[in-house]
Amino acid sequence: MWSKDLAMKHDIDLIQNYDVQGGPEFGRHNLPKLRKALAAAKLDGFLVPHEDEYQNEYLPDCNERLMWVSGFTGSAGAAVVLRESAAVFVDGRYTLQLRAQVDAELFEFKRLENNGVTAWLEENLSSGRMIGYDPKLYSPDALARLRRAIESKGATLTPVSLNPIDAAWDDRPAPPLAPVTIQPLELSGETHSQKRARIGADIKAKGAQAALITSPASIAWTLNIRGGDVMCTPLPLSTLLLHSDGKAELFIDGRKMSAPVRAHLGNEVSVYDEDKLQDRFAALKDKSVLIDPAVSSAFYFEALESAGAKLNRGQDPIALPKATKNEAEVKGSIAAHKRDAVPLIRFLHWLDTEAQNGEIDEIQAATQLELFRHETGALKDLSFETISGAGSNGAIVHYRASTATSQKLARGALFLVDSGGQYQDGTTDVTRTVPIGEPSQEMRERFTLVLKGHIALAQARFPTGTTGSNLDVLARLPLWQQGLDYDHGTGHGVGVYLGVHEGPQRISKRPHNVALLPGMIVSNEPGYYKEGEYGIRIENLQYVTAASKIEAGEREMLGFETLTLAPIHRKLINLGLLTKEETHYINTYHKRILEEIGPNLPKNCLNWLITACEEI
Repeated sequence: MWSKDLAMKHDIDLIQNYDVQGGPEFGRHNLPKLRKALAAAKLDGFLVPHEDEYQNEYLPDCNERLMWVSGFTGSAGAAVVLRESAAVFVDGRYTLQLRAQVDAELFEFKRLENNGVTAWLEENLSSGRMIGYDPKLYSPDALARLRRAIESKGATLTPVSLNPIDAAWDDRPAPPLAPVTIQPLELSGETHSQKRARIGADIKAKGAQAALITSPASIAWTLNIRGGDVMCTPLPLSTLLLHSDGKAELFIDGRKMSAPVRAHLGNEVSVYDEDKLQDRFAALKDKSVLIDPAVSSAFYFEALESAGAKLNRGQDPIALPKATKNEAEVKGSIAAHKRDAVPLIRFLHWLDTEAQNGEIDEIQAATQLELFRHETGALKDLSFETISGAGSNGAIVHYRASTATSQKLARGALFLVDSGGQYQDGTTDVTRTVPIGEPSQEMRERFTLVLKGHIALAQARFPTGTTGSNLDVLARLPLWQQGLDYDHGTGHGVGVYLGVHEGPQRISKRPHNVALLPGMIVSNEPGYYKEGEYGIRIENLQYVTAASKIEAGEREMLGFETLTLAPIHRKLINLGLLTKEETHYINTYHKRILEEIGPNLPKNCLNWLITACEEI
């Protein structure tokens, strides 16, 4: 049985803290402080994005400004604070979480989609208003849209040198100082000198002499280093100037850098403290500098222009090479998923046996899964905060269990668990939906529709040049045919001991022009959510590879190879809705799990897996 004694027995520090939360009290306490700071700065309003200057999904505590002012803890959102009104904006994943965490008497609740922030500004601003923003937190692309909306009402958008939230945040945490580590060659598959030379040549081909890289993930991948400055993603917060000859200048707090790391970087990578970055811009006078307007902040554009550099706007030159995994990275990801499968299957066995009594709650379940992962001896971190949603909480797409919201895994309900681990050779992300007791006929029907979409995407064959938006409909079609859908993307890119969400590839309704290439890792995660009752999601990670030859086919095709190895709960499958081909896919997948993971399991768990993987 689960117990607190179990955690003590393993003598570990649990990564996920269920008591440190946002909540309505943040807005009640801090919104007046911000408005006082705005008055002192002679501002009528202020824009509050979730992003910081590094544009990471997870932020260090010192940069959680949106949570500080509103109480909202999601990884995507924004707020606008005026002197007399305010609004928080989230996408479809977070609508229920928003209601739980933010005081509706202080903030309006709005959607990010369909230009939600700009539309609200156009409705609520009047002529003469002065609206502030922090130029380090907005890309030029995002800023241009906001500026048009604000100026259309006769108001003014003005930059601030000191963020008024920072001025009002009297107990703001210190910046992180986690040590930088080295990612070994056997896992990276390419030396950082080879990467720098290759990307430098791309920079030169784009007509630039240097590129300013502001994404810590791109920097970590290029230099074969990792860090620990943010939760769940092994990033060293830093900035990089990469020159067309392959030489580089790394701007990072020197206290993070050990002698072995400096030796690893060698003579072609100069290391400076971050506050020296603008001074180095002077050396770029009259030089063309490649910089990504979608991810780099407006502050850097303005600083480069002030230094006399010529801006060359284009995509981060590291994003695509990083997304296209080499042989060593794919091999490492396969190994990480096989390792992660053992604790995951042990957890599913536990859910199907000990957790069926209706007495286990969401926090206990998530903690048990984390304990199993720790027992591998290889877990570095969770790859994101575990989504452990029982019953109605499972319908909150990016739900985070807390001591205030945790429900028991009640009989007759569904339990949705979305989790992942960071291992030095790979990053995992998997979702399974499990019945507690007997599921209803509707649950089984909706689960099977989601499963059909998942299988369709997993089995897709597609020509070179196909984008994820071309494939998204495959996962949604079974739901659409029944008048159902889900309000999130179907797939996101995943790094190798880096971000669990990485671009530029994705599988989504939203049109985009990045083709899926061999080596790219993407998730396959259709779902269905019935508000107030239950949620369903089935997620595997898969990587793009050359497909087997299609008989009589005229073109070479790409396809997907599944990385995740964990059974799909047979009790939730309505066999009458499956085709013969879909049934064959499930049986083949389960056979693979049994053969590859079964020998690594304890006997009682293996016996359960044999039953769980029986042919349907």
